Amino acid sequence: MTTDSVSSKPPSRLLTIDAKPHPITVDIASTAIIVVDMQNDFGAEGGMFHRAGIDISSIQKTVPRIKRVLGVARSAGIPVIYLKMAFKPDLSDAGPLDSPNHTRHLLLGVGEAAQSPSGASSRVLIRDTWNTDIISELQPTAGDIQLYKHRFSGFFQTDLDATLQSRGLKHLIITGCTTSICVESTIRDAMFRDYSCVLLADCAAEPIGSDFQRSNHDATLLAVQTLLGWVSSSDEFVRSALPQ
Repeated sequence: MTTDSVSSKPPSRLLTIDAKPHPITVDIASTAIIVVDMQNDFGAEGGMFHRAGIDISSIQKTVPRIKRVLGVARSAGIPVIYLKMAFKPDLSDAGPLDSPNHTRHLLLGVGEAAQSPSGASSRVLIRDTWNTDIISELQPTAGDIQLYKHRFSGFFQTDLDATLQSRGLKHLIITGCTTSICVESTIRDAMFRDYSCVLLADCAAEPIGSDFQRSNHDATLLAVQTLLGWVSSSDEFVRSALPQ
């Protein structure tokens, strides 16, 4: 886990974000941006998804929109928290050998030797390697926070809850991948802890089930706007956050 100190808390300012099922008003002093798993293993050529033959184009399409959101958020003083899916080198935090978390990730090549674009040695979905670095276009800046996780939810056995609580953050603007797995798992756990989540639909992506009549991405949007939180877009967030 890498945690950089966050800059001083921004002054109170209310933002009203147009969203489904209805607009939501948040205070930037109690708001954070969460970037879920926008790392090389999921969104870059040579990463785990790409190696497994999974189409990563939908994830790559979110990058400029997420980058815009992060720029506006940082200008407004809203903290940015990156979550990164990664395991220890010995896979001791992946669960028992016969557990779904362990076995399903092994099928995707977790722990296998890999090579970064620079030619440096790396390993699939292992901490402190190129594979689990944030993709180059969305690199963290000074003051951002990075937290490793070893399950789909960003709250499971991580410091995310404590980090949010210590800073008085209760409104979470959610971006990242994949929509129906790590993004939705994190939103569900956030809702159980009484955080209010706004999922930016065009800043999330889901390759799995993309060719279904109703995609996994769309199913998650419906679940979130119905019971788990709010669904909005990057344009609506930017419109609300920019000084009037």
